[in-house]
Amino acid sequence: MKKIILTGVTVFIVTLSVFGQSKPDALLLYQNGDYKEAVKVCEEELSVRPGNMDSYSVLGWSLLRLGRYQDALDRAKDGLKISRYDARIVEIVGEAYFYLGKNLDALKWFEEYVALAPSGGRIDTVYFLMGELFIRMGEYNHADIAFTTAVYHAPNIARWWARLGYAREMAKDYKYSIEAYDEALKLAPSFPDAKRGKERVEAILANG
Repeated sequence: MKKIILTGVTVFIVTLSVFGQSKPDALLLYQNGDYKEAVKVCEEELSVRPGNMDSYSVLGWSLLRLGRYQDALDRAKDGLKISRYDARIVEIVGEAYFYLGKNLDALKWFEEYVALAPSGGRIDTVYFLMGELFIRMGEYNHADIAFTTAVYHAPNIARWWARLGYAREMAKDYKYSIEAYDEALKLAPSFPDAKRGKERVEAILANG
């Protein structure tokens, strides 16, 4: 009898293990670039557990990667009704507004993210996007500060250094503009934006 009971328990545990392994992992799907499937899994998870903030986070990130910015905004706002100060969801709202062209709204939510999560996992990207917002608005000194902070957190992205160079170029801070373009070119010697930017600034300085 004891042997039969143990066998039944073993079968039960194995069955649980198999089901656990077969359940799709939304975060893994997102990390592998399968955004559509990640959205599907997250929506299924939320239908069972409407308060699952991890599901809201992966859902928002996946919708952003799919370019479904309004959907990302709408679902993130649903998440905020459950947890108003979840920094992940706050960032998704800001990013959705950014891609929807709502500059001031995006800036407000990015600033809230910075206050909530000054060392959060998206802090580098948030500062980069803030820099882009300031360029859109013609506030080049503010863009310089934002991009400088972005490359402090993530110093190995050539494009970000090039955008810092551009912000400084627009602010007529030519010496430091060249320094930023040079940093971009160290990382990516043929990066066209950095090459053209440096050539423009050198021409300005040569004719000045």
